[in-house]
Amino acid sequence: MTAPLHPALALLFSPAGGTNPVMGQLFMYGAIFLIFYFFLLRPQTKQRRDHESLIRSLKKGDEVVTAGGIIGEVVHIKESTKDGAPVKTMDDRITIKSGDTRLIVERGRITRIVSSAGGASGTTSGSTTTSA
Repeated sequence: MTAPLHPALALLFSPAGGTNPVMGQLFMYGAIFLIFYFFLLRPQTKQRRDHESLIRSLKKGDEVVTAGGIIGEVVHIKESTKDGAPVKTMDDRITIKSGDTRLIVERGRITRIVSSAGGASGTTSGSTTTSA
């Protein structure tokens, strides 16, 4: 009989009373990873992707809410350029009008679109609240 290559391999493949405790632990860790993936990572990734697509479709005349809670209408969008072509990034500067004030915010700081310039109102990226 030859000596095992590594002591860990010997523990992994040696039968100890008919069961292998290492395989049970590996199964447990795999199950915990799957639970975290399906209940935390996957929904969060989907929500981020939906928010990014909503923000990229922003256009002049949309009524938006910023991360700070400011509600305003999009007046101007200054897109970043790369090699002379406009590129929609989260760093684009958006000018919004709130009351008599104009504010410049980054595209990524807009949390939701309250009403679209095209007429479809109530488009949100998060949960909606109702008042009683």
